[in-house]
Amino acid sequence: MAFQKVKVRGLARLAAGLFACWGALVAPKGFYDLFLGGQPEANLYSPAPWQFVTREQWGRYAAFELVYGLACLGLALYCWRYARFLPEWRERPDAPV
Repeated sequence: MAFQKVKVRGLARLAAGLFACWGALVAPKGFYDLFLGGQPEANLYSPAPWQFVTREQWGRYAAFELVYGLACLGLALYCWRYARFLPEWRERPDAPV
C-alpha cells in the first residue's frame, strides 16, 4: 500500500500569509479614511462634495474597513501560532483507483 505525504503545517501558514497580506492592505486604508481625511471617489465626480455619500456613511464604512483589516491581521497571527501545534507532514494512504 502506497502513502502520500501531505503538508499540514504549510496549509495553516499559507492561510496566515494570505490573511496577513490582505489585512496589511486594508487596515492602513481604513485608518487613513477614518482619521486622516480620506474621501470617497464619489466626491471627485459630484458637483458638490459629500452629495452622494454623507460623512456619516463614509465614517461607518471607514470604521468597518479598519476593523475588517485588524480582524484579518488577528486571524493571520492566530493561524501562524496555531501552525506550531500541527505536524509538518502527515502520511495518508493513496486513494483506490
